[in-house]
Amino acid sequence: MIENQFLPCCLVASGVYMKLTRYRLACSMGPRGQSSFFLIRNDELILPIQHVVYCRTRLVFNMAAATGHKCSGVGCSNDAGTLQCPTCLKAGIDSFFCSQDCFKRSWSEHKTIHKKSNILSNLFPPKVVSEPDPATGNFNPFPAFQFTGGLRPVYPLSPKRTIPSTIPHPDYAKNGIPISEQRLFGQRSIKILNKEEQEGMRRVCRLAREVLDIAARAVKPGVTTDYIDEVVHKACIERESYPSPLNYMHFPKSVCTSINETICHGIPDQRPLEDGDIINIDVTLYHKGFHGDINETYYVGDKALANPEAVRVVETARECLDKSIELVKPGMLFRDPGNTIEKHAKSHNCSVVKTYCGHGINQLFHCAPNIPHYAKNKAVGTAKPGMCFTIEPMINIGTHRDRTWPDDWTSTTADGSLSAQFEHTMLVTEDGVEVLTARLPDSPGGPVPMPETASSNGN
Repeated sequence: MIENQFLPCCLVASGVYMKLTRYRLACSMGPRGQSSFFLIRNDELILPIQHVVYCRTRLVFNMAAATGHKCSGVGCSNDAGTLQCPTCLKAGIDSFFCSQDCFKRSWSEHKTIHKKSNILSNLFPPKVVSEPDPATGNFNPFPAFQFTGGLRPVYPLSPKRTIPSTIPHPDYAKNGIPISEQRLFGQRSIKILNKEEQEGMRRVCRLAREVLDIAARAVKPGVTTDYIDEVVHKACIERESYPSPLNYMHFPKSVCTSINETICHGIPDQRPLEDGDIINIDVTLYHKGFHGDINETYYVGDKALANPEAVRVVETARECLDKSIELVKPGMLFRDPGNTIEKHAKSHNCSVVKTYCGHGINQLFHCAPNIPHYAKNKAVGTAKPGMCFTIEPMINIGTHRDRTWPDDWTSTTADGSLSAQFEHTMLVTEDGVEVLTARLPDSPGGPVPMPETASSNGN
């Protein structure tokens, strides 16, 4: 751990102003080489630096921004230096380069990111301010953050919802730490489920599908994502299930709702859905000792269905998942789905998010194997009967790069472009695959025709 000298700081954390007169900035390296920054005072942890929204001393952000990034140059795999595109810097887009020459060489393609930025959203931001709106009491908890698109958080969040004690809770429900997962961190062994465990997974995944369908039927303009969270929470309790996201690594809600440029892990809040939005609803249930995980992206209103870019990204993501599932059988290499997914995404001029991947799931929410969704990945392992895992490609209209909000959860596209995702939990069988979260005959949503311009790009 590396620490700097004491520095004065004024910061905003979780929407509350705090004054720290003396602190230390500490940096630690994670198991995969990533850097984490912390505020420390009197040898006690004050706050992870990713929660810091505003700091008078720019050293915090300069150090954090230039650490742990790969070069944004086209086809460049070098670590990034401190050189940042000045236009992206003003727009709040992370784009670091290893050298001036690499920046010049990549300029013709890189500058397209600037054109895709939503200029109007910067000139006319939503009517959400750092001070509570007198009419609604709503506010933006991160007024100094440079958002990449038009979406803004609308706080306050509703109080944490409770679960009856009669419903079994996962080990992280109380303190937010999935201890059982951490004990297996770094291990590559993949659990083979016996017949009884397979039945447990079938049961919970069927319930997860039911809850997702209930949530999807609530999607319409004017409905808040907090209301969708309430719908999911109640549906879980009715099925004697714990909503797995709740307090997992301190996530504050029972479901993830990701709108427009949000890639994943959106926190339900007070923002009403608008005609023209797209929304991903990510539902996971914990029932009788097993987790079932599923998500789909839905169109909000007729404007979304009439938007060719929205349809292109949503239907491409849907097709990417379907095509990857066709590969699953005993002997499939876990690195193979990424090749199929990226090839299909590129055929529709879309990109694949590399930060997040599919994962094993059973009695644990997340475990081995990891299944990347991009091509030429180095995932280790082979599918065998009895293995259970998710595939959940995240597809963007623009860049594959992502940026996380100061809530430390909401992941958005770095250029503000639309993103869509679909996910299934599946079980490898003796001769193929069983999709445990498969759509039901009356499931809402479903595919719509791809725009002609998008379809022709694949020919």
